[in-house]
Amino acid sequence: MRIAQDQLHEQLNEWRERALRVEEAVGSAIIGQQATVRLINVALFARGHVLLEGDVGVGKTTILRAFARAIGGDFERVEGTVDLMPSDLIYHTYVDAEGKPRIEPGPLLRHGEQLTTFFFNEINRARPQVQSLLLRAMAERSVSAFNREYRFPYMLVFADRNRVEKEETFELASAARDRFMFELRMPTPTDEAIRKSLVFHPEFHDVDALLEKVTPNVLPWRDLNDIAAAIQSAVSASEALERYVMDLWTATQSPKKFDIRIEGVDMDRLILAGASPRGMMSLTRAARVVAWLDGRSHLTPDDVRAVVPAVLGHRVFFTPVYELRRSQIADALTAAILDNVPTPR
Repeated sequence: MRIAQDQLHEQLNEWRERALRVEEAVGSAIIGQQATVRLINVALFARGHVLLEGDVGVGKTTILRAFARAIGGDFERVEGTVDLMPSDLIYHTYVDAEGKPRIEPGPLLRHGEQLTTFFFNEINRARPQVQSLLLRAMAERSVSAFNREYRFPYMLVFADRNRVEKEETFELASAARDRFMFELRMPTPTDEAIRKSLVFHPEFHDVDALLEKVTPNVLPWRDLNDIAAAIQSAVSASEALERYVMDLWTATQSPKKFDIRIEGVDMDRLILAGASPRGMMSLTRAARVVAWLDGRSHLTPDDVRAVVPAVLGHRVFFTPVYELRRSQIADALTAAILDNVPTPR
């Protein structure tokens, strides 16, 4: 038994080195997004889907293509449009050169089990029926078509939303948002040197050439699920840490229990629903990966705090009067929760 534990520990260290090399490989092509790169890497090894926020042109597709190259497997991108139908994700029809109708697999099916990175651009432009199909694919990593089930066990779904235009958009239902482990904001860089490099350095103007700098196949992508399972079983949590996480959960449901206040907000009327059990499971899964990447086999409060905004910010739902101010209130609420919930020593 001891030998098996030592072997697992040694293997986890080897995998950790490779995980850090994935970050290094992606960082060779992406500048000014270190926090986003780290959290996407956390999601990768926690096996959680990611909803990206960010202005047009900040490099969301580029960073995902860089990760897809570093881990291997196949990358697929779909553009959300108002006329997109659920069937368009499964198959497409056409007439061949001989005038015969043909059916070909759509973006979800064409790569088979080799699909590792699926990017749905502007997901809120797609109708709810399309979002629902994607929801099942995210939850079960499978879809039914042509009288059989197609599975893609290594797939992670990434999506972003059009935040500027409101016409012909369909906001994600709460159940759909809850399927995303993280909601990450990918900011426009503010560092002057980085901004100048992006604007004036020719290497950042050719994405394909830029991605060639990313070392391919840094780790075996078919092992990702096994690596993730090993991390979860190897990183432990103390009773005090468990109590801390449970208090965080309570604070999302009843913030007044921890004397949490936000200026200009009636706290008695704010919360419609707190974080779900799935959300809290996502929190601990992600925190364990943070600890593992830092070379530890036990959780600390800092591991949990590192992922609270990305995990819980989109999972607390406000009453309609406050939902219109979601982005400002959610940030203030998560910050207040971290400030007011006692941290174990």
